Amino acid sequence: MRISELLGTRGLGAVTLLTGDHHLDRRVTGVYITDLPDPGRYLAGGELVLTGLMWRRDPGDSRRFVEILAAAGVGALAAGRAWLGHVPGDLVEACREHDLPLLDVPEEVSFRTLSDAVESHAGDLRGALGRHRRIVAAVAEGAGLDELCALIAGELGMTGAVISAVGTVVAGGLAEGTAGLLAREYLAATRLPHLVRTPQGPFTLFAVDRAHRAAGWALACGGDLLDRADTGYELAACAALERSRREEGRRVERRLAEQLIGAASSGTAGTAELAARLRTCGIDPEEPYAVVTATVVRPGATEGPDPAVLGGRVLEEMLERRVVAAAGADGAVALVPLRTLGTDEIVHLQHSDPVHVQGRNLVQMQVQRSVRALSGLLTQRVSTLQAGLPESRVSVGVSAALTGPGAVRGGAEEAGHARRLAEARGGGVVTSDEIYTHALLLATVPDDVRRSFADRILSPLFVYDRRHQSELVRTLGTFLDCAGSWNICAERLHVHVNTVRYRIRRVEELTGRDLSSMADRVDLFLALRAG
Repeated sequence: MRISELLGTRGLGAVTLLTGDHHLDRRVTGVYITDLPDPGRYLAGGELVLTGLMWRRDPGDSRRFVEILAAAGVGALAAGRAWLGHVPGDLVEACREHDLPLLDVPEEVSFRTLSDAVESHAGDLRGALGRHRRIVAAVAEGAGLDELCALIAGELGMTGAVISAVGTVVAGGLAEGTAGLLAREYLAATRLPHLVRTPQGPFTLFAVDRAHRAAGWALACGGDLLDRADTGYELAACAALERSRREEGRRVERRLAEQLIGAASSGTAGTAELAARLRTCGIDPEEPYAVVTATVVRPGATEGPDPAVLGGRVLEEMLERRVVAAAGADGAVALVPLRTLGTDEIVHLQHSDPVHVQGRNLVQMQVQRSVRALSGLLTQRVSTLQAGLPESRVSVGVSAALTGPGAVRGGAEEAGHARRLAEARGGGVVTSDEIYTHALLLATVPDDVRRSFADRILSPLFVYDRRHQSELVRTLGTFLDCAGSWNICAERLHVHVNTVRYRIRRVEELTGRDLSSMADRVDLFLALRAG
């Protein structure tokens, strides 16, 4: 029982604290009543010692008595006034010197009342321990995460929830905003358990297992459990047991996905075999899906999962474990049925009148909307991870919408190109819409080659701008963005059109390029993007 709780107990309002204000959170484990001048042999530590001060004859007795209590490690001393009518100043000074909390007990408060308050609280703790054991037993017998959270609420009287690193609620009841806040705190915490203050009250976060934090789960327990961390650790271990059970089933699903990707990539499997493998992975050959690939790179890391394995686990968490990701040599690959994004009507429409143009257009619109929703969801959750773990680079590539077993191979290649572009940018999400541009071409060129190409063409312009405080490089970029329009370029730069003509002539002279030539324009455009 904390000293603050004891002072706040009904019927003990007249008891006051004379020393040790900074020890209000200190716990007392029991009660020992004594008037012996040397009770040290009977003390185990942590007790609240109650004394009527009958041992005191002179000020020196107070110092000796307090020294004995401090050496025994008692939690606090409570002095009754019944014998002396007051608490002597020498006792107060001795307690202050030895940093021992001292309580002043007036005559109207009996030692029995104090003792009963502490013992009653100890009984409550023993009851809580029994309830805690019942929770552990239930999980050992197969209770799931939702049942665990319900047991935490019912048996221990506090909120319990399991959240992922991207802010989704795995089990339990939490408002979305609270889950997101707790996830950000979980990612940024230098150590766990970690106390978080939220508008809904305090929560203590515990790591569920030893997974990398980007793919990890946290147990959020309502209240401040930092001084009762053993309880939180036990509950987190229960959640970890259930996660390991789920993981066993997912291993089989991942192996099936690996076999599908491998068969499609080899080019040796027939359509019928691929269709059968799609069905085994839970995807109807006629329904639309997208291929998503991911890596998580941790620069400088020498231990832990490789980028593909960690990327797969993170991808599964970002998609709320509705898919599995097969880890390959280049990255993790997942096939995502677009119905997982709330578009079951697509399948129905596909099996309706195939020649109805309006029906086909509606299907296409729904499919495109689903791919955008998938990309938006991934972008949001990658941003959450990158903000919380800036030392890690999460890169994700998303293919266009696909249908049929024959599209798996091309979709995986398309998503892989998009992911490599994301990696070249330092992380993020890239869709297939972005890769069929010059950006994909530049992303496949080694960094040193790109820099050399840009320097060879643009170096004279940068040198000229530095020496003359001019804006040739900016003017060139704006001119190309305006498709070579002198007037539009001048308007954007807020200069006279003749100034633009003069600057472009200087660009041509310094680079040896002719901006009326499409080939030279392309070279200059790529040089600006490659630098």
